Amino acid sequence: MSTPRSDDSASAPAAGGASGRTVIAFFDVDNTLLRGASAFHLGRGAQRRGVVRRRELVRFLWHQVRFLVAGENARGMPGIQHRALGLIRGHSQAQLIEIAHEVYDDYIVPRLWPETVELTREHLRQGHEVWLISATPVMIADVIAKRLGFAGALATRIESENGVYTGNLLGAPMHGAHKAVAARDLAESRGADLAECWAYSDSGNDIPLLGLVGNRVVVNPDRALRRHATENGWSQMRLTSASIRAARRRVAAESRAEHAAEAHVTGPHVTSPRTTKKRRTSRFGARSGGTAA
Repeated sequence: MSTPRSDDSASAPAAGGASGRTVIAFFDVDNTLLRGASAFHLGRGAQRRGVVRRRELVRFLWHQVRFLVAGENARGMPGIQHRALGLIRGHSQAQLIEIAHEVYDDYIVPRLWPETVELTREHLRQGHEVWLISATPVMIADVIAKRLGFAGALATRIESENGVYTGNLLGAPMHGAHKAVAARDLAESRGADLAECWAYSDSGNDIPLLGLVGNRVVVNPDRALRRHATENGWSQMRLTSASIRAARRRVAAESRAEHAAEAHVTGPHVTSPRTTKKRRTSRFGARSGGTAA
């Protein structure tokens, strides 16, 4: 992984906490861990499977963007949430989780920021717990967390009955100040000292979360967060899509080298495109849902 470019050098996480207590690193998902909106890619997978129509997918994206840009307190936001949640009403929980795994392989992995993934790896090496915290639906956040070997995900929860989504929220969306509340509750339950914990985000909506912990890094910040971070001396890290392209080229080169070595030992063979895709994505989490290598 390449070294992050930063406006204000982000120090490497120290091993453990000074108090010997659990240390948690909270990572936002969209435009922090990966480029783009994870919920939209879940919609793409559902549309490909015939679970939703293309027109519904476009509506889903529009509602998601309006929610994330305007914030939960904007006028008309309850109606936007209701219409977006209505798109999955009546669909099987198991089916959408299966789709989420496909989405991870096909859409999420190519959009992971390698620099941010490396930061999560550093936290794991130091014995920290890594948790995703995102407004995205919990079924996709859980899959990303499991496939990358994280402790878990705090995300927007949707009610289900007998394995079928009702389209109703369980609690508030995991957005804005609600992230700070959830992070505080998790830290308390895990016996963590928030002064020793970390948080990473790109959005000004997450200022309450970032201000809650003792160590915060803003990643690709929007205008509001960049201004706040600059005024308060917070570490800032800027990424570009070139880093993802470089990472994909490295993985592809390693894959070609692996195939060449296999051909030398076992003789010529043809590898199917699907097999190649699985090998390419295995660096970011096993398909079975196990811990990433």
